[in-house]
Amino acid sequence: MTASNPLDGFTVDRAAIGYIGKDLQRPECILAERDGTLWAADARGGVTRIAADGSQRFIGQTADNRFAAGSMEDEAAKFEDRLTQGTLPNGLAFAANGDILISNFGTDLLEVMTRDGRTRTLHDRIDGKPIGKVNFVLRDSKNRIWLTVSTRMNPWTSAAASRVRDGFICVVDDKGIRVVADGFYFTNEIRLDAKEEWLYIVETTGPCISRMRLDEQAGGVALKDREVYGPAHLGGYPDGIAFDAFGNLWCTLVMVDQLIAITPQGDKRLLMDDSDPETAPAFLEKMEAGTITAADMQRTHGTIAPWMASITFGGPDLRTAYIGSLLGTLIPFFRSPVAGLPMVHWHQSF
Repeated sequence: MTASNPLDGFTVDRAAIGYIGKDLQRPECILAERDGTLWAADARGGVTRIAADGSQRFIGQTADNRFAAGSMEDEAAKFEDRLTQGTLPNGLAFAANGDILISNFGTDLLEVMTRDGRTRTLHDRIDGKPIGKVNFVLRDSKNRIWLTVSTRMNPWTSAAASRVRDGFICVVDDKGIRVVADGFYFTNEIRLDAKEEWLYIVETTGPCISRMRLDEQAGGVALKDREVYGPAHLGGYPDGIAFDAFGNLWCTLVMVDQLIAITPQGDKRLLMDDSDPETAPAFLEKMEAGTITAADMQRTHGTIAPWMASITFGGPDLRTAYIGSLLGTLIPFFRSPVAGLPMVHWHQSF
């Protein structure tokens, strides 16, 4: 007998939404720890740490001078220059030692930052070429790092408007960094299922979610068997995803600001609709026609988490859902009827 889905009949009660944090800047990605601490990406160039009691502290990126000895002095100076030229932390993940891995959307770097802000570059090139517009980073149980690159087009907004399929996925292991899959529509967040058998991939301008099977080989992990997961058109631009313990894949639709879920059977559920009834219809019409512009995007957003960008499960029972956003200054949260799937760091103490 098939168990009933805990999302059956569930929608988010707007009256029950709480908020944490204040004066945040672009809290796009949120990491949650078991003790209730949250870490949010911050457009000022770093992360904001929010303790369980609500107190917060911004931690700005600085060059890690421990790596600036001898021949590394020039590299440290170059890195300091990059930090002052548009650093924009986007996706976050915890390294095995508790440091924070950062996919930096401003500097196009994969970075690692200590909890006091000391930052160094892990990778800035692939096969001798600039890495491109890095978007999201994920660590798996084998301590491999997965990185998405949305596009190599400059400006990146051209890729979003024209539906270019030049996004790709990299993996970083003991052999270095390499591309393992490409040809995606603006690759965004990625997640692994509970058994780490499939990698789920947000293709923002698809607009869909695809998945690929992990293939463990002697020369390192590969990806194969690409397929669309759920509807081929999600009705908006997907941005952030997270699994719950039942196997539902929760997803934010940025700009139209809807929270949806895709069931294990591939069905779409609408969990919250914060779209603007005046601007969203025209936005979706232009999106469908392929004529959307940056101005169209700027006109469209909700009020709860403007430009809803990510979903994170936290709290002692993993049933508190936090929503990240690109335009918000607060982090909204609500109680979920089902626990989130624990991230790889959940049972670690840093």
